[in-house]
Amino acid sequence: MGVSGCKGGADDRSAPLSGPVELGPESEIAEGGAKLYRDHNVVVSRTGDGTLKAYDTVCTHAGCPINKLDGTKLICPCHGSEFDATTGKVLREPAVAPLQPLVVEVENGTMIARPQT
Repeated sequence: MGVSGCKGGADDRSAPLSGPVELGPESEIAEGGAKLYRDHNVVVSRTGDGTLKAYDTVCTHAGCPINKLDGTKLICPCHGSEFDATTGKVLREPAVAPLQPLVVEVENGTMIARPQT
């Protein structure tokens, strides 16, 4: 018998964002860059025109929290799915659904992410 790459237990899964969360200063996100907020399962990126975008970083394949950001590429530790942090689109399977977009707003210089309604 082989060893599986995923534990398969309930502890491996994360719940999607259910309410607003403070992330940090807007100045943390460089133009064309992205930052992963592991504690909240959120990634925020800034487009070339300065627009902020945010996505839930719970993998759409098996519900694992994505814990690695390489430039603007998110990498899931469970099965290797990869996502574009600027668009939420899948770059590498086994995931086929994009990441869930979030609303990100800036209040007094602090970014706040919340689910879309």
